[in-house]
Amino acid sequence: MSNTDPFEIFCVVQPGLEPTLLAEAKGAGFAQAQAVTGGVQFMGQWPDVWRANLCLRGATRVLARLGSFRAMHLAQLDKRARKFDWGAVLKQGVALRVDVTCRKSRIYHAGAATQRIETALRESHGLTVVKEASEAELTLKVRIEDDLCVFSIDTSGESLHKRGHKEAVNKAPMRETLAALFLRDCGYDGSEPVVDPMCGSGTFVIEAAEIAAGLKPGRSRSFAFEKLASFDPTRWAAMKAASTPRPVTLRFYGSDRDAGAVRMSKANAERAQIADLCSFHCHAVGDLKRPEGQAGLVIVNPPYGLRISEKKLLFAVYGTLGKVLKAEFSGWRVAMIAPDAGLAKATGLPFLPDSLSVSHGGTKVTLWKTAPLR
Repeated sequence: MSNTDPFEIFCVVQPGLEPTLLAEAKGAGFAQAQAVTGGVQFMGQWPDVWRANLCLRGATRVLARLGSFRAMHLAQLDKRARKFDWGAVLKQGVALRVDVTCRKSRIYHAGAATQRIETALRESHGLTVVKEASEAELTLKVRIEDDLCVFSIDTSGESLHKRGHKEAVNKAPMRETLAALFLRDCGYDGSEPVVDPMCGSGTFVIEAAEIAAGLKPGRSRSFAFEKLASFDPTRWAAMKAASTPRPVTLRFYGSDRDAGAVRMSKANAERAQIADLCSFHCHAVGDLKRPEGQAGLVIVNPPYGLRISEKKLLFAVYGTLGKVLKAEFSGWRVAMIAPDAGLAKATGLPFLPDSLSVSHGGTKVTLWKTAPLR
């Protein structure tokens, strides 16, 4: 695999959000991208891998497909793994972990397959192979399905929801990647204000402000691809420097009844360098007021009340939220994440039929949306 040959790039996303990530990828210039189960894929070269990690807000991680071969038994796997051109991508002295999954193949024991590949990497290429994820700088993912071994390198490292500037989070936080895709599904493009009346650690507000300012989500962090033989630090620095923020006249508003959450949101916005675009205040939902200026999007992730005793109390909270929004936010669209239709209906808001359902923290949730309120 030479550095000029195109290869398959796979951007992982939560199931159900593939079309939303596809729209983002195409908007980011990956014109040939296609949605497949579990993500979006396209052909490209190493600079495309770097750009996908830097630019895509909704992807969980970016995998580079290094190549594949058929193997019917472990001896064949061993032999072909030793002949594979690992040196084109992997560097000696960088700690590498091997992660194997087997499905519908004559090689069915993932542990034995892992051992063979690890030995081949050590003996034939002098690579440093480790067992623990915490010790690894890179992860080589191997999928053996229908006797075909496909090798991918995880080019992201830490999950891409870790933007590199949020230190403080509250309980059950909304991941930045999921928040970005929910905003996109609402038609948000950075040209309108956003209000989150239960802002937690400020994720929706900060993501919206960054989108409006044209800030790249990966600008503050490092990536696993920086440890690869194919990495060019000069080109990477130029790619990061090429993106310049846009001037923004809009403001983005978050509030929460928890003073600690408001402090977290302010600190996170400060680290993301968009604090001047954001306003965070401590008050209950019932005290929410419409900001001055143009209408925009209210997006909120209220508590779910997964225990029955909690859920009964929440109907009143959702009811109050709906009353305030109907009274104060004429002309604004509303988007709300809720685990069931009962809580959504408790708001009394006129939600549209086209809802999006995904898993969030192990719970199936739905993004309920309205047209502009009247």
